[in-house]
Amino acid sequence: MPAFGTSVTHNLGQQKATEKLQHFLEQVRERYADQLSDMRGDWSEQGLEFAFKTMGMAVQGNLTVEDGAVHVNGKLPLAAALFRGRIEQTIRTELEKLLT
Repeated sequence: MPAFGTSVTHNLGQQKATEKLQHFLEQVRERYADQLSDMRGDWSEQGLEFAFKTMGMAVQGNLTVEDGAVHVNGKLPLAAALFRGRIEQTIRTELEKLLT
């Protein structure tokens, strides 16, 4: 499976960034309802484990929050590899909006 990843820096500190990000999944679910299905997310001390389907393809990954950055990494189905750049850019854009 091809991988994807992106990082966004912030000045919020780990706790404040985590608080903002805990609502991130719901916002994504609402904004991209026509493109995503079976979305789930489970928070732990290590961050967020997430999964969803888009265009019938399963995507899974994790989001890690640090004092000055948020990192998102995951696996894509081979058929989605062509869209990796678009997926990374969309995630990065949404995180930047949320963390500024």
